[in-house]
Amino acid sequence: MEFLISAAEILHPGSPFHKSTKDILISNGRIQKISDHIDFDGQVVSCKDLKLSIGWFDMRAHFNDPGFEHKEDVDSGTATALAGGFTDVALLPNTNPVVSTKNSVTYYQKHNSVSPITLHAIAAVTLNCEGKELTEMIDLHHAGAIAFSDGLKTIWHTDILLKALQYLQKFEGLLINRPEDDHLTTFGHMHEGQVSTMLGLKGMPSLSESIMIQRDLKLLEYAGGKIHFTLVSAKESVVLIREAKAKGLQVTCDVGVNYLKYTDQDLSDYDTNLKVNPPYRLEEDRKALVEGVLDGTIDVVVSDHNPHDEECKKLEFDLADFGSANQQPFYSIASGALGKDFDEIIQQITNKPRNILGLEIPKIEEGAEACLTLFSPTARWTLNSKTNKSKSVASPAFNQAMNGKIIGIVNKGELRLNNYED
Repeated sequence: MEFLISAAEILHPGSPFHKSTKDILISNGRIQKISDHIDFDGQVVSCKDLKLSIGWFDMRAHFNDPGFEHKEDVDSGTATALAGGFTDVALLPNTNPVVSTKNSVTYYQKHNSVSPITLHAIAAVTLNCEGKELTEMIDLHHAGAIAFSDGLKTIWHTDILLKALQYLQKFEGLLINRPEDDHLTTFGHMHEGQVSTMLGLKGMPSLSESIMIQRDLKLLEYAGGKIHFTLVSAKESVVLIREAKAKGLQVTCDVGVNYLKYTDQDLSDYDTNLKVNPPYRLEEDRKALVEGVLDGTIDVVVSDHNPHDEECKKLEFDLADFGSANQQPFYSIASGALGKDFDEIIQQITNKPRNILGLEIPKIEEGAEACLTLFSPTARWTLNSKTNKSKSVASPAFNQAMNGKIIGIVNKGELRLNNYED
């Protein structure tokens, strides 16, 4: 397969081509030539304001497969990831059975042989993600698990978290924890504040997040190792992590893309597609998250794709499940929240996730295997029943016209283009 990507602005920090506009000839899955202009008679990929980078990496998504395939499965999930511009996706372990055995890790590896999207298994830290007994993490690491987390659940048991930090140092493994003291959020439905009081909903204070980050940082300082906080949502969390990095602790973190856009004010009409955990917080928290992304305190931006069927969402707000489908509109939401600054944080969805997980970073140079994401900031489209690739319609962006579109991806020798129109 041979094709030409025409007049694309390359976003690849550290490369001599960074922010230059080039033609790129791809042949048999490799970059054959990069030049200002290439004459070519075959298939040409072009569009207005075309940009490209190395393939995007989603460090937090939930495909619900195996066990909850009515919400999403690996086929619909990879189709959604492709439409969202991701060539790689790290999957949460909260399936049925939980990802805690060699077979459960290799389940995704088998799918990778027939898909242009590469799925990476995050294995559970504890059996059944219950926080009580450690899994065989060394065996899971050798089977191919790229990191360890209880995923949707917090590692609440202090001694378990301490032992996990110590255990993972044997092979420089990464511990991922979602910081929440669930004793402070029990029966909560949204951020605790003026809006929750006005809506008559029990709130979830940001203290529940910051107090857990403080605990984990103390344990990290005591035990060593490295920890990654996932889905930070509050201003104080960003401050704590910034201070920990300044002290030299091996700590990284991510933020869900929707947290860069939404606040508790958006829940005034009880839209259950905005019911997530951690909840969308105050405008000052949102601004702190954007600042943290731009200054590098927040290392990674993730989709936090957590799709649900309608039976879990078309309910009264206090009965609906937490989570929404976010992968496909990821770029539109991110570019809308960050504007022109999106180009400056391209590393947060390309290089940095791979660095944190110890994976090889693709290159944009002649002779390199092509792993690319193609996108346009000015192309428009609408997420609706015709364009949606997920089984879930539980997205706050559903039926909305959006700026910023994924044109396609190149990976594993394949060119996959998004053929839906605006």
